[in-house]
Amino acid sequence: MRTGDIGFIDDHGFVHVVDRVKELIKYKGHQVAPAELEDLLNHHPGVADSCCVRGYDKNGEEHPKAFVVLVDKANSKGLTANDIMAYVAAKVAPFKKVREVEFVDAIPKSATGKILRRQLQAMENERRTLSA
Repeated sequence: MRTGDIGFIDDHGFVHVVDRVKELIKYKGHQVAPAELEDLLNHHPGVADSCCVRGYDKNGEEHPKAFVVLVDKANSKGLTANDIMAYVAAKVAPFKKVREVEFVDAIPKSATGKILRRQLQAMENERRTLSA
């Protein structure tokens, strides 16, 4: 049965659903699961919430991009995009590194609290189209 989910079975026989196939970010031949990066980002003490999508470089190549909501903007003024990228880079394989960060006021979510990734992805795709 195909569900479009990515997951694994652990040593104890439990099934873990990690992400959706259609949400994967392809970076230089590797597949990056946004949920893995979001989990890392959300453990940063200065990050309240995050969402990762496909960003695009000037050549139109995909890379991981993070939208980040800071815990307290007033107290997090020193926290930069480079700080966030370095935090993730220290914890993941080189191909999984976040290559772009955009600070936002809120991550769009459904009434049940699910991240509406497609809204941020659509915004990113529109920017790509406008800059082309």
